[in-house]
Amino acid sequence: MESTGGPYLNTAAMTSPVGIARLLQMTFGCTTFSLVAHQGGFSAAYGTFCMFVWTFCFAITVFIIACEFTHLHSCLSLSWGNFTAAFAMLATLMSITAAVIYPLYFVQVGCYPIGCEVRDFRIAASVFAGLLFVTYASEVFLTRAKPGQVTSYMATISGLLKIVQAFVACIIFGALVNDSQYGKYVATQWCVAVYSFCFVVTVVVVAFSVTGKTALLWFSFERSVVIYTFGAVLLYTSAAVIWPVFCFDSKYGSPRRPGLCAKGKCPWDSQLVIAIFTYVNLLLYVLDLAYSQRIRFVSHL
Repeated sequence: MESTGGPYLNTAAMTSPVGIARLLQMTFGCTTFSLVAHQGGFSAAYGTFCMFVWTFCFAITVFIIACEFTHLHSCLSLSWGNFTAAFAMLATLMSITAAVIYPLYFVQVGCYPIGCEVRDFRIAASVFAGLLFVTYASEVFLTRAKPGQVTSYMATISGLLKIVQAFVACIIFGALVNDSQYGKYVATQWCVAVYSFCFVVTVVVVAFSVTGKTALLWFSFERSVVIYTFGAVLLYTSAAVIWPVFCFDSKYGSPRRPGLCAKGKCPWDSQLVIAIFTYVNLLLYVLDLAYSQRIRFVSHL
């Protein structure tokens, strides 16, 4: 526990720019899922995902505010700076995804057949979902590591990119299970192995940072992360070459979308999504490797 000589409550958790951003996150998150649950409505996997995002982010944000206001975070076996930075980045990605998906699938201009009241609730929920994303992005901007600053790893550009890399990998996995036919060739199975290996190691790096256990390792965490990132660049480079060849070359796949392919159930569409996000993650790992040469961090913040 912290020294009892100071105040019991941390008012800066509410009045600082980061504290205000978190209060707005709590307000906008609660408003968003309340509007949807009350009258806006949701259905199918897309709607369920959006509701999960808003309730999950709201719950964790309330937890963070309560811990910082009462100093209870000092009792947790977490690297608090790493935890809050990682969550802010994750919440930013999840909230922008929900802010795009919900209006795309549930908002319409006309009132028929859902009625004008339901339509208005859905539009309002979409607006607050967008504001929620802005507040989480603001926290990432406010807490990111400044040039030359010694800080927690997850607050650095490299640490934040780890969250984005894992998130993009989840999109790839979602496309893989959507009838992508990745088991057709050994080469595409190799690509799946690359995606899986890099995702697992990235999650392990984040987990060690958030739990503050990096100091217990018998090897240099910082050096090993840089070596892994270099390896991930090489692995993703191989996938970025192999996947398009075995999916879109006329010898193995189809360079164009088949005309009889059903919308939403077409392997070619899933293969295209995987190809695009393979290149996205390759770029993220390259940027990560470049930034990792410049950072200095401590594990206990």
